[in-house]
Amino acid sequence: MNWILSVVIAASCALVLVAQTPDEDSLAARRARLKEALQAEWEHQLRASPELATSVGDDRYNDRLSDYSAEFFAAEVQHARDALRSFELIDTTGFPEQERLSAILMIRELREQIDGAKFNDWETPIDQMNGIQVQLASLPADTVFRTAKDYQDYMARLRQIPRVLQQVTANMRTGMHDHLMPPRYLLDKAAVQAQNIADKAVDQSPFALPVQNFPATISEDDQKSLRDAVYAAIEHDVAPAYARLAKFLRMEYAPLGRTDYGIWALPDGEARYRFDVKRMTTTDMTPDEIHAMGLKQVAEIEEEMLTIARQQGFSDLPSFNAHIRNDPHLYAKSGEQLLHLYQHYTDQMYARLPQLFGRLPKNKLIVAPMEAFRAPIAPPADYSIGAGNGSRPGRINVNEYDPGHRLLLNVEAIAYHEGIPGHHLQFSIAQEQSDLPAFRRFAYYNAYSEGWAFYAERLGREVGFYEDPYSEYGRLENEMWRSVRLVVDTGVTATSPGPGRRWPIN
Repeated sequence: MNWILSVVIAASCALVLVAQTPDEDSLAARRARLKEALQAEWEHQLRASPELATSVGDDRYNDRLSDYSAEFFAAEVQHARDALRSFELIDTTGFPEQERLSAILMIRELREQIDGAKFNDWETPIDQMNGIQVQLASLPADTVFRTAKDYQDYMARLRQIPRVLQQVTANMRTGMHDHLMPPRYLLDKAAVQAQNIADKAVDQSPFALPVQNFPATISEDDQKSLRDAVYAAIEHDVAPAYARLAKFLRMEYAPLGRTDYGIWALPDGEARYRFDVKRMTTTDMTPDEIHAMGLKQVAEIEEEMLTIARQQGFSDLPSFNAHIRNDPHLYAKSGEQLLHLYQHYTDQMYARLPQLFGRLPKNKLIVAPMEAFRAPIAPPADYSIGAGNGSRPGRINVNEYDPGHRLLLNVEAIAYHEGIPGHHLQFSIAQEQSDLPAFRRFAYYNAYSEGWAFYAERLGREVGFYEDPYSEYGRLENEMWRSVRLVVDTGVTATSPGPGRRWPIN
């Protein structure tokens, strides 16, 4: 039995004991029991997902990678059931509001994990945006390196990559058997990603990032030995494992990828999609209701966009959009220009934050080039959350790939969305709420975080930014993109084509 599976079983037993330990039924005792149970569950999450621990700034498990075996996922579901029973036994009558809310949120999280387990998402671990091949290659940028031990831990992780990719490949084979397959066009992209990483020269591999620049505390002799060891691990462990993954994706897996893109095409497709909708939106809205909301938003945004188009001398949106597509002055000249613009808008908003918010984040925000291995099929920019202890700043990752085809008019809105007052402000302040249990400080609620970032874009307008009408049009384009997704996502994934079925795109 592997070490993670042992930890899962032990933690499950511990939680049951927490709930069953006899004590007086006083308010103080019940509050203490909840606090102890919440901390025990958080510690379990960190042990079960060493990468999560790294991301929040806890380096105790930096020499480990997660277990991706089928047995591990089964044990995790059983752990969630045990933990749920433990939390449901705690009577929160008389608790302070925030403590009651913590219990509610933990129970909700565990029930969601249990309810979603029947869909076996672990059998479809690959896509071009968040697949295992991207997660592992992004880990070096999210790890803090200060001492020689940090590098030793990292090398231990590199040597575990073949095991991880072998487990993930086994899971995909199970998914093939169970007809749980992602769309083929996404799998083709993932295969190219994996092959490109495998083919990189050792010193150009994304896994070589930590040995490009060492902290001053590490001697030159140690730097050389650590660099040589990392290069050896990349050459003998990482690159061959990625090559095997790429070959499997290209030769066996992608050819069987589904050609019907909607989730309806998967087993239990309708139930699966309804679960995803509820999880992502935290509402009970139906796909049809979301579809109708998206159509309404599209019409409203079109009116705002048309106003700007007419102000610029165009009679309709098609002619204005054609002008934007064909005007070379509206495109970036270089990656450096894009970086400069994101930094400019970040600095501009930073100066206004004290006038807008009473509480400001302690952790810093940097603007940096996006990792080259994922840039060709990544968005214009995205955000990497900083460590909760401030050891790693938040980061706007700017996509410099093919700058001549990147419009400049979206940059200002994206800068506010991804950085401040968007994701960086929200996540950093959440992490710094030391009076809340850790699982809440590091939680991710998609509807809230993306909703806040959307608000952040509009806040830029309220404080007098978007002085260039093209930037304001770019902000509206971003809004349109999200509203169109409500229409397309529900139209494609919720219903199969047939009599009375809708397809909102050609």
